[in-house]
Amino acid sequence: MVIEMKRNGIEIDFKSVYDDAKIIWVRVYKKAGYILRREATFGITLTVAYNLKGEYIGDSRWAYRLWHRWGIRPEKRPGSKVCSIGYSEKDGKWYGWSHRAIHGFTVGDVAKEGDCVTTSGYTDEYLADHPEDDVSLPVGFTARTMDDAKTMAIAFADSVS
Repeated sequence: MVIEMKRNGIEIDFKSVYDDAKIIWVRVYKKAGYILRREATFGITLTVAYNLKGEYIGDSRWAYRLWHRWGIRPEKRPGSKVCSIGYSEKDGKWYGWSHRAIHGFTVGDVAKEGDCVTTSGYTDEYLADHPEDDVSLPVGFTARTMDDAKTMAIAFADSVS
């Protein structure tokens, strides 16, 4: 179901992560960069969070924590269906995360042996057939710009997802 909505000056075409979800209510947290929606589907009612572009973040508690603890405005990383990276103006870092871990990166960070950014979340057999899916970074990679820090956050999120 695609929903067109306008709340607090934000217009979004929403597609629920659940195919036939009924929308019960919507709350927009513009400053924090996310929207909560109460959705009912298959007899279950859930409160789910989306960023301001309508991309899925996760549950309401995770969206709240990303903003209030780290100041992160979530966005999707390339090739993902879920927001798993984001920039924090609070501490000037790019963050990558999954349900297992979260880590921030900034200019000057270096990829060391054993760091999650230097390994892929895929098996060697999968990567042999799909080398384009490997976003891991070489040991010694140094973030010289904020774009490099974002690259490290993407590699981290890919590795821990």
